[in-house]
Amino acid sequence: MSSVLIRGDGVAARCCAHLLIQAGVEVVLEPVDRPRLPVIMLNHRALALIRDIFGDPNLFRDAPRIHKRIVAWGRDAKPLALDHSAIVVSEEILLENLSPKIAANSPAHIAPKWTIFALRPLPAPTEEHRCGSRVASAMPVSLAPDAEPGVCWIESLEDGWLFLIPNAPRCAWLLAVGNQPETLVPRSRVIAKQIAQANPAVGQFRAYPRIVSPLSGQNWLACGTAAMAFDPLCGDGTAHAIREAILASAVVRAALKQPDHEGLQAHYDARLVAGFRRHLMLCAEYYRSGGTGEWWRSELQSIEQGLAWCDRKLEAHGEFRYRLTDFELHALA
Repeated sequence: MSSVLIRGDGVAARCCAHLLIQAGVEVVLEPVDRPRLPVIMLNHRALALIRDIFGDPNLFRDAPRIHKRIVAWGRDAKPLALDHSAIVVSEEILLENLSPKIAANSPAHIAPKWTIFALRPLPAPTEEHRCGSRVASAMPVSLAPDAEPGVCWIESLEDGWLFLIPNAPRCAWLLAVGNQPETLVPRSRVIAKQIAQANPAVGQFRAYPRIVSPLSGQNWLACGTAAMAFDPLCGDGTAHAIREAILASAVVRAALKQPDHEGLQAHYDARLVAGFRRHLMLCAEYYRSGGTGEWWRSELQSIEQGLAWCDRKLEAHGEFRYRLTDFELHALA
């Protein structure tokens, strides 16, 4: 029986493992110790994908829901209310709900024919391309008594932006990107009014988009955060990691059946670069309109440089030779 080693145990790793096991592939899931994210917001697309992959339409049915987002974006912009459909969970709870479905199917010792890296380090030589320098701080806060439940808030400021995500009654997580939360919150015109009490920040993480190159090599693929990371502002990082997992598992299954490893991996690399480019296009819209100061100009310039890099990579790839249909990869005539 063919076998695959998956390094990491996040969302992408577990989705890959589940799809490969369903296809009759032996899988070893190799956990890597790392801190878990305190909050993840899964939009309706990400939630539908997870439910489809694991065949459970009731996954996270009782999770806290977001039904609206209020955005104050741009200098002196008035808050704009938009319909939104998402759930909020911690990464720990998210993974707990996915792990029972694969735990019994992970053999202890196999000689893998392929390795999927869902966490770094990657085999040398690889290079990370960074589209910015922004850092986010995560801070638990208590919401004001009159804060509307089920609403997330986004606000741009002179040298950064704030993202308020409720995760329980009268409780929320505040992401501060650019400057420190102690500096950004007092300047807030909108989000500060929703906060009754702010607690000390519990950690920082990189918030700029980044991608590695190459994304695959001799019998290995990078997937999830090992391959690329998105700006949390756009809220599509988890959904894209799931789509990466679907494609990675399909590429590996196809590679186990046919000799065209190079063509399959070139398709995988190009599809991920195309997805990364779409994310950068969305980021560019936000950072072009969020503010006019030096911080905004610098981050936008890095995003535009990333777009140029993606364009060069995709131009060199040419036409796509495969299509993904129902979790399977098919060669185009």
